[in-house]
Amino acid sequence: MNIESPGAAKSLAGVLLAEVTDEELRGGDLLRQLGSLSDGAVLVFEGRVRDHNTGRAVVCLHYDAYREMADDVLREIASEALRTTGASVIAVRHRVGSLEPPDVSLLVGVAAAHRGPAYAASTYVIEELKRRLPLWKREEYSDGSSRWLGGHTPPAGGRGAERASERGVE
Repeated sequence: MNIESPGAAKSLAGVLLAEVTDEELRGGDLLRQLGSLSDGAVLVFEGRVRDHNTGRAVVCLHYDAYREMADDVLREIASEALRTTGASVIAVRHRVGSLEPPDVSLLVGVAAAHRGPAYAASTYVIEELKRRLPLWKREEYSDGSSRWLGGHTPPAGGRGAERASERGVE
């Protein structure tokens, strides 16, 4: 994540960054790269690994993605959010690999002239990536058991569908 200035974001049609990564995510780093003098609202959402889910103690989450497709899907979602909300800049990063509570798994950063478009863009990106991003997660519990959680299922017959079926995701 090496963007030189907020002006650089404008040259990318408002999408500052859209990627799946195995790097640690830091909201403060992203916050410093967002916005310009005309943006009155700048926000960063951090999605973190929780220590529980459905009444069970979670010790680790393993994220896996169809990376060849995931970055394109994230760029598409960020571009849609820009077009429909009036935000000026959007950045989104999703981490893959093994994460423990309270590691950050998702960063969504948005800059806009006003708070309404900023919150609308952030919400849109989060909801759409949950629906469309070719990413899977497996929870490990304190009792030593684990399970794959439901998520995006790629179109039948595609490479991502084969990867999903290998994991028992239907």
